[in-house]
Amino acid sequence: MSDVEISITQQKTIEALQKGEAAIPMRGWLAKQAAINYEVERALAEEDPAAFWGDKARALDWHEPWTEVFQFKAPNHAWFVGGKLNATVNCIDRHVHSDRRNKAALLWVGEDGDERAYTYNRLYREMNRFANTLKRLGVKKGDRVILYMPLTPEGIISMLACARIGAIHSVVYAGMGALALRTRIEDAGAKVVVCSDFTYRRGKAIALKPIVDEAVRDLSSVDHVIVHRRGSRPGDAPVTFASEREKDFYDIQQGREIHCDPEMVDSEHPLFILYTSGTTGKPKGVVHTTGGYLVGVNYLSRAFYQIQERDIYWSTSDIGWVVGHSFIVYGPMSIGATILCREGAPDYPSPEVTWEICERFGVNVMFTAPTAVRMWMSHGAEAPGKFDLSKLRLMACAGEPLNPEAHRWAQKHLVGQGNGQVVDNWWQTEIAGPVIGTLPTFEARPGKAGKALPGAQLAVVNRDGSPVPDGQGGLLVVKFPLPYMLRTIWNDHKRYEDYWKDIPGCYSAGDVAVKDADGYIAVLGRADDVLNVAGHRIGTADVEGSLIRHPAVAESAVVGLPDPIKGERIMAFVVVKAGVSTGPGLIASLKDHVREDLGGIAMPSEIEIRASLPKTRSGKIVRRALRAEALGQDPGDLSTLAD
Repeated sequence: MSDVEISITQQKTIEALQKGEAAIPMRGWLAKQAAINYEVERALAEEDPAAFWGDKARALDWHEPWTEVFQFKAPNHAWFVGGKLNATVNCIDRHVHSDRRNKAALLWVGEDGDERAYTYNRLYREMNRFANTLKRLGVKKGDRVILYMPLTPEGIISMLACARIGAIHSVVYAGMGALALRTRIEDAGAKVVVCSDFTYRRGKAIALKPIVDEAVRDLSSVDHVIVHRRGSRPGDAPVTFASEREKDFYDIQQGREIHCDPEMVDSEHPLFILYTSGTTGKPKGVVHTTGGYLVGVNYLSRAFYQIQERDIYWSTSDIGWVVGHSFIVYGPMSIGATILCREGAPDYPSPEVTWEICERFGVNVMFTAPTAVRMWMSHGAEAPGKFDLSKLRLMACAGEPLNPEAHRWAQKHLVGQGNGQVVDNWWQTEIAGPVIGTLPTFEARPGKAGKALPGAQLAVVNRDGSPVPDGQGGLLVVKFPLPYMLRTIWNDHKRYEDYWKDIPGCYSAGDVAVKDADGYIAVLGRADDVLNVAGHRIGTADVEGSLIRHPAVAESAVVGLPDPIKGERIMAFVVVKAGVSTGPGLIASLKDHVREDLGGIAMPSEIEIRASLPKTRSGKIVRRALRAEALGQDPGDLSTLAD
């Protein structure tokens, strides 16, 4: 028996997987186009990781070559030591100086009907103009810049402009509340915040600027707030802001500053910080470095996602998440593909909008979340059936487990009118690209993410690090680092070291997994208290802390419950202070409080007012008891409860 605590839901999933789902065979015409020979690549990566990753790194343009492929002494690792490069040279310049100069780099569709196209040459000019603007405002190599922007060309241009001058960008999802934004600004020590004045969501213009105003109100460390006014264009009349530190995104740019020398940085220089929720209230600033990260996402864009230079590639994610960094911006652009982006919900203004866009632009490869697939499935097959999806040869799903029913439905109705391939894959913010996946040369096994990808040395183990038998649940670990893994947690290296402490010498992903005899791995969910709502990781402590800050609340506990669309939904249990009257008004007030504090994605779907919470004798809240009660399940051993 495994000594890893497996939840009732996870155990039922293991039992269902053991019964076996009929595999989906590979599509012959896709298999013939496979970018890599899996067995050859995997064998080389295991036998000689330095030779393997050194070969992949040669796909990039380096200003100075590395002297050593990697250094590793757990928990610290460094890649392409001594090498110097710039991410934007690899994503923009080398295409501008080739026959891809006037090739479409970015096709953008707004929910309001606005559409824009950027060639690599135009993107080069826009990036450089804003990079020069940041330099004139005093931003230097190593400075941090917070980007609070929706999925717009200006958001992508801002990311690239930071990378151009060696500044470290930190994109905050434009849906988080003022407190979440403020904590990230403070932790990063950002001197500049770039934001949009509003975003569109389901036909509504949602104001972002007031959230920024609240977040920076008394932060003297922020020198400048640059505001992209939606609908504004270069040359529009200047706008007057209330604060001296506020500036208009286009007003401060100088039209002729179309060239900016790239800042060559060390391979280990941080490219970005991306904050993710953890099991404590403080968000984790995951740091990814330039060289190793870029090598990883360049290789995986070609080898796993099978993106080719001639493709129209669409990720339905957002730049506020790691998918948006790796497989909207840096990965696909490093190989010269055409990226399609759309701001807005994938089923608004109708369930047909995604498929109309796929047909109109001829999308070849799509990256989406299981949440989106389940949503499309709920609308039925009629909507995609109206459109020509024959060019859509590959759909990759990640962010949470892809349930077999959704996998089979997407395979039948969405990809290539049934002739394409749906591929599952698993990774996380800390590991900025897939380490488990189903290549088109594999048969797909619904419910299982796939096999360990080349370069990824994985195991499913007990808490003492010993491998568990096939078919038994355990902890998923990485036995040898990858170049596209995090190097540290910003301002908290000890917290980074904790990833390597649970299983000595290994990186613990924090997930429960099960592997079959053929090497296929199913990732069953978190081993700690992190919720996965529509592909967004939300710490239970984040939501609980927000509820406790409400003046009516004495105690709170949060659990995740299964949801047919989101994967998980949030349920909160609250104990109110003496004398507080309960009722619908209080519930609404609590939900509004969390929404304003952390953003709508973290708002509980349900809140139950209770007289007390189940606790151990040491005072620890037993959330599994609350979750089991909500689901009508056996909570297991409750002998440690105080009452």
